[in-house]
Amino acid sequence: MNHLFLPADAPVDAALRGFALAHPGLVRLHEDPLYVTARDRHPSRRVGLLSGGGSGHEPLHSGFVGRGMLDAAVPGRVFASPHNRQVYEASRAVAGPDGVLHVVKNYTGDRINFGIAAERLRADGIPVRRVLVDDDLATDDTETATGRRGTGATVVVEKLLGGAADAGLGLDELAEAGARFAAASRSIAVAARAQTAPGRGGEAFELADGEIEYGVGIHGERAARTVPRPDFADLVDRMTEQVLAALPDGAPDTVLLLVNGLGATTLLELYAVHDRVRHLLGERGVSVAGQLVGTFVPALDMSGFSVTVTALRDNWLDWWHAPALTPAFPVSETAR
Repeated sequence: MNHLFLPADAPVDAALRGFALAHPGLVRLHEDPLYVTARDRHPSRRVGLLSGGGSGHEPLHSGFVGRGMLDAAVPGRVFASPHNRQVYEASRAVAGPDGVLHVVKNYTGDRINFGIAAERLRADGIPVRRVLVDDDLATDDTETATGRRGTGATVVVEKLLGGAADAGLGLDELAEAGARFAAASRSIAVAARAQTAPGRGGEAFELADGEIEYGVGIHGERAARTVPRPDFADLVDRMTEQVLAALPDGAPDTVLLLVNGLGATTLLELYAVHDRVRHLLGERGVSVAGQLVGTFVPALDMSGFSVTVTALRDNWLDWWHAPALTPAFPVSETAR
């Protein structure tokens, strides 16, 4: 059974048209090739910020296009990389006087297509750099050819880069800052039910009652192992401890926290997870300076959630709280 209510013909195009019609004051739709750009950006911004990737993860990335965050987003087909022509044309459209910065999740198709577009941009004389987001602990394995995947930390990196870009940083400064943001972030995800398989319907993989996938991917990649479902507190504590232990400089004093739904997880569940994560962080003496709770990087309609922690340094909190107006990024309570 297909639980996705999408048109059979060009569902991504239809969805992006609907998205642009819903937010006409914030974004502009470009259909050949397909991408969206922000209608407004800070006058101090010298570098265009662009990201993109497979569809099925909305509001990532289009929902974070707007003043204070991304200047453009490029969607691929469901769970597939955008074409390099989309990336190239969108980059040309939003490049600033200092060029354009690509925020790329660590997947092979994304790396290839953004890389081809970057070569074309350089041939045109447009400076371009890349920030690679690779926060997923489920693929932190020497046997994984591509290394850690890019998942929930992408939202954090895009927001911090948006604040830094509006502060007037140049291309090289932003690329170096983005690499530090990504390096300071780790995530882990679990799922109790797979997403609907695009096109054919039915669940992408089967789980028995009382089982979960520990370390599932945002494209519905199965975890390295299926485990008996732990008690709620034990599960959330295990995930939080794993993320903290994996941060490169050890447990930090202050963090940004993302509790993210994978598509079919209710806010009732996500707020309960947030409460438990905050309890454990408090016991460990870790202060949360900013948080997001909601569905920001789903995997279509998967039932599950992820926890992302970013260790704060320097003046990063100023960039986190810098003003932003996009369709999907909320204003945090501490920023008001």
